[in-house]
Amino acid sequence: MLNEFKKFAMRGNVVDMAVGIIIGGAFTTIVKSLVADIIMPPIGIMMGGVNFAELFITIKEGAEVAGPYVTVEAAKAAGAVTINYGVFINTMISFIIVAFSVFLLIKGMNNMKRKEEEAAPAEPTNKECPHCISQIALKATRCPSCTSELT
Repeated sequence: MLNEFKKFAMRGNVVDMAVGIIIGGAFTTIVKSLVADIIMPPIGIMMGGVNFAELFITIKEGAEVAGPYVTVEAAKAAGAVTINYGVFINTMISFIIVAFSVFLLIKGMNNMKRKEEEAAPAEPTNKECPHCISQIALKATRCPSCTSELT
């Protein structure tokens, strides 16, 4: 069983998939930072100094301290129940950037593959009968037109 597992784990597609998942996780971290630290602050300034990570609605006030709460952390510390829609907006923007990046990557790979296929000569599927010059299937052993045997 150990040998079977080793054979399975060392197959090319399993290793490729593992590398893809690791790189995808690192890429997601970079995109989250891009959104939270680079993109959202200028958008927040343009919208009047709004910090999207601090946009929330209090559903139920905390038992320890009554609202209103200035920050999400203050609400959580008080035991309040909140809907953090600003964090959701950040997450949606991160998703759109990741999805668009993956789209561009796949599109580039498809273009490279298409160029490779165009560059490679197509293998013939037909051949010519030497007796009657008609086109016949490559694997044919007898010409359907003149019934001559082919070698």
